[in-house]
Amino acid sequence: MGYCMEKLKILLPKGRIYEHVIDLFRGAGIEIHLPERAYRPTVNQDDIEAKVMKPQNIGKLLELGAHDMGFTGRDWIRETSADVEEIMDTGFDRVRIVAAVPSAIDDAHLASHHVIVATEYENIAKNWLKSRKMDYEVIRTYGATEVFPPDDADMIVDNTATGRTLQENGLRIVEEIMTSSTCMFASKKALADPDKKKKIYELKMLFEAVLDAQDRVMLEMNVSKDKFDALVKGLPSMRSPTVSPLFGDDGFAVKVAVRKGEVPNLLPKLQSLGATDILEYELRKVVS
Repeated sequence: MGYCMEKLKILLPKGRIYEHVIDLFRGAGIEIHLPERAYRPTVNQDDIEAKVMKPQNIGKLLELGAHDMGFTGRDWIRETSADVEEIMDTGFDRVRIVAAVPSAIDDAHLASHHVIVATEYENIAKNWLKSRKMDYEVIRTYGATEVFPPDDADMIVDNTATGRTLQENGLRIVEEIMTSSTCMFASKKALADPDKKKKIYELKMLFEAVLDAQDRVMLEMNVSKDKFDALVKGLPSMRSPTVSPLFGDDGFAVKVAVRKGEVPNLLPKLQSLGATDILEYELRKVVS
């Protein structure tokens, strides 16, 4: 009888960051389907088992060792002091964790008064407040933290992507405490298992290939022999372009993967260097 590895147990984040993570799996060829009002998705891989949980809980659940890998914000790992290993940063859902107060409250007031602080991040907030030697009291919130001031709190510690919601509620940022984004974490127990560790890092490689491809496109073009050298010198490239001779020895077909942001300036340049029949198409994975 052949050896069968225990399933890799993955925790997926419930809420707004769920779709970004699912798209990452989909890009890697792993389809995850979650029926409505369910918490255990179906996965098209026999060696993977998934469960959906609140991002706030994922770090500690990984630490306890019943699950092997999960996705959550770095902020919730710090908030819960979860003893886990960060495998990769997806870059999704980047936010800043900030302390903010009503615009009418100045820094001198904060230093000299008992400050009521509303936050979902109790531990992050308390550690920051202690480091500033402030006289404070923390109120735990459960969403909509920005509406607490000025009636029910003097300050909030909350996450923000653009700061617009804070401004709309008449709040100014006092200090940025940390930055956060959705990361892939693993339990130390799983990493001590050679088979599970291998699978986790194989997934990491696939996810990195998907993320790298999202930032690149492939350009394909033809060029005559006499303009080939000048064209190649003008190409950005991950390593070097792929070159093949055209039928009839009339020139070369050239392929190169480039950053999407380079394309608007690069296409006119390539045309001026003699490129013809330029094609641009999306990439699914880039494995360096």
